[in-house]
Amino acid sequence: TPLALSLFCTLSDQYPPEVIGTLQGCNAAVTSLDFDPQEQLLLAGSNDFSCRVWGIADQRLRHALTGHSNKVTSAKFLGDAGKVVSGSNDRTLKVWDLRNKACIRTIFAGSSCNDLITGDQSGTSVISGHFDKRIRFWDIRTDSSANEISLQGRITSLDFSPDRSSLLCSSRDDVLKVIDLRMHGVTHSFAVDGFKLPSDTARACFSPDGQYVACGSSDGSIYVWNVNSGQLEKTSPKEHNGAVLTCTWHPSGEFMLSGERSKRAIIWRE
Repeated sequence: TPLALSLFCTLSDQYPPEVIGTLQGCNAAVTSLDFDPQEQLLLAGSNDFSCRVWGIADQRLRHALTGHSNKVTSAKFLGDAGKVVSGSNDRTLKVWDLRNKACIRTIFAGSSCNDLITGDQSGTSVISGHFDKRIRFWDIRTDSSANEISLQGRITSLDFSPDRSSLLCSSRDDVLKVIDLRMHGVTHSFAVDGFKLPSDTARACFSPDGQYVACGSSDGSIYVWNVNSGQLEKTSPKEHNGAVLTCTWHPSGEFMLSGERSKRAIIWRE
């Protein structure tokens, strides 16, 4: 049975939030979501080995991108709404041209990709995190990694700081690290007793102002650290029914959304 994505409106105090749309098409669990720069399209990666793109206004499926031979763990728009890059457990990254509806480059990364982010607005730079505990930096015009950083655990997620000078990464040694992208060195590490990443694709994130980092844990809580002090700022109540797989702030910083495996999401507000 095809799965559906629901779109919610969070602009008011209405609870529960109003469902404003349903996007159909995926045949397995959705692993990542990304809006294009104009917020007119929504991109999803899926465990059905594919990516899909929908129009937000008409909720119509625009593209189904097939070609990976294993689960797509992450997919992002690349510079503009005309290109997409995806990473997969098949150990490849693929670049897709939506205008021509074709894969235009396959990069053999050497290890299963758990997450990726796009490095700049030019659409030529990609950073990927891998099962082999390495972060790889790519110029997609070539097939080789321009640089890489090795950590102590399998990389589960990557996120830019708001000024894009730092990179937050989470890894299966149950530590969040902030990396200075100019020096390619770790500047901050965050860990605490009780915090444990629940999966190889658990997602951590910066707050919109870059002052905090957050990540869900196997114990059903969200842990939030202060970047400047390095101290644990707060731990959420255990409202989830199990491990928290992902969390992200609303761009305003007023809300946080977290999700669990049992198809349940929670909106948090101060």
